[in-house]
Amino acid sequence: MLCELKVSNFAIIDNVHMQFRKGLNILSGETGAGKSILLKSLGLLMGEKATTDALRSGVDSAVIEGSFDLESRPDIRERLLEMGIDTPDEQMVVRRIVSKDKSRVYINGALSTLGGLRDVVAPMLEVAGHSVPLIEMTGQHENRNLLSRAYHLDLLDQYAGCWKRRLEFTELFRRAQELRAEIEEIRHESRTRAQRLDFLIYQRDEIKAIGLRPGEEAEIENETRRLKHSARLNEFASQAEGLLYDDDDSVTSKLHYLLQRAAELKNVDPGLASRLDPLSQAKTLINEVRYELRDYQRELEGDPGRLEELQSRLSSLRQLQKKYGSTAVEILEALAGIEKEIDQLENSDELLQSKEKELVKIEKELGGIASELHDRRAGAARQLADGVNEELKDLNMKGVNFHVHVERATTLNSTGQSAVEFMTQTSKGDAPRPLAKFASGGELSRILLSMKQVVGAGQFPRTYLFDEVDAGVSGNTAEKVGRKLKRMAQGQQVICVTHLPQVASFGDVHFYIHKAALKKGVQTEVAELQKTDRVQEIARLISGEKITKTSLAHAEQLLTDSQAAH
Repeated sequence: MLCELKVSNFAIIDNVHMQFRKGLNILSGETGAGKSILLKSLGLLMGEKATTDALRSGVDSAVIEGSFDLESRPDIRERLLEMGIDTPDEQMVVRRIVSKDKSRVYINGALSTLGGLRDVVAPMLEVAGHSVPLIEMTGQHENRNLLSRAYHLDLLDQYAGCWKRRLEFTELFRRAQELRAEIEEIRHESRTRAQRLDFLIYQRDEIKAIGLRPGEEAEIENETRRLKHSARLNEFASQAEGLLYDDDDSVTSKLHYLLQRAAELKNVDPGLASRLDPLSQAKTLINEVRYELRDYQRELEGDPGRLEELQSRLSSLRQLQKKYGSTAVEILEALAGIEKEIDQLENSDELLQSKEKELVKIEKELGGIASELHDRRAGAARQLADGVNEELKDLNMKGVNFHVHVERATTLNSTGQSAVEFMTQTSKGDAPRPLAKFASGGELSRILLSMKQVVGAGQFPRTYLFDEVDAGVSGNTAEKVGRKLKRMAQGQQVICVTHLPQVASFGDVHFYIHKAALKKGVQTEVAELQKTDRVQEIARLISGEKITKTSLAHAEQLLTDSQAAH
């Protein structure tokens, strides 16, 4: 729902702030006061392109800002989340800055494109989920939804109760497309399979020949360094053995002397020897270190070809690292991928047969569902047309006959096999014409109003903008238009520009748009009318600028009757 609209420096609007409500919002006012400009600003919130000639004279930029309540639109919140945009308090604020230099679009403070804005607020197609419009505009300048064949199909499916089955079909259709792509890829690969297989087998054998283990490169590097510096290491081991054991003044000799002297003094102080017991353990440990050093020296003096062997292996590893990964782990992961692809190529015939079999099954199922959907659509089309025609008669459009043309397409698409188009016939002798060729914006608005009465509310509530819905009607018909707008606004929001008092009286909230004279010209101002002012405005709509007691009484009666009706 559109909660607030702020417009500044746009055309003849200096600064306007409007707070819309749920239900039926009426806009009325003087001719040329700026109602069309307000609708244009709303169009910018829907993603229409902006032109700098709409800037207020003497300014460099205009700002149009709209605040939306998304509490009842989890689909929009999900779409924004996918775009990386948060919706605190389930609110969305769209800000359009129209500048002579560069225009910008912001959604909740995040920079967006016009396409991104359109996808969120007013996508062309109405399909279940992400693409249900937040705003729909129908009038003299904006009929793109009503004139879209895809939209016609959506409305018919909503009326026929086909959505669930259609979504099943769309999912199967998508899977069939994936299978065709996979089958084509396998067939393409089969033409170069032998060459690819030979190459992969060569890569597999090249990696497996070295017999890699995770972390082995570090082990090889450490052992290579040790062997390269074996002379220094051997010298250190010999020196350590001498200092610890072999030299005349070695640590072991000194420990032996201390332990012997302690034993000689045992008779003097029996406790002294026990205090030196740890030295006996130290002597034992030194002997163990001595043997470890001797083993270490023997390792250093081992196979003279070991260093060459390690260097050769390290060279082989470096070659693999250039091709497959910087570590043994990455190389082994690459090997796993190569072996998987080899397995797929070696079993591609079986895989191709399996996918072809699955595709045949899905295509058969698609054909059945498409026929079912087409039959349901064809049956519902007649009922929808009958219902809309009854509504049109009620709106005094008796010369217009509404048709829903449903034709079986030659090929399947993501929605089935039905081509649907709304058509109109103005006289019995004329052939039905596509709705896109129907001239009047007001008549198109009443056709949409009639269809919505028959089809009912969609999956999610939204905002409908109606301009000229009352063009060419009066009296009893105008009252019926007002009643239908009021009924349509239940549970959602309708914003309607009207010149008819009968329509205006049904509004839940009423805005008066007028021009204010300034020293530098005129500007548009908007006021939300309360009870007394609203009676005055409806009286003006009845009798023109000269308001009489009769028109005031008539206005009060219209308001009383319209409120009593609901």
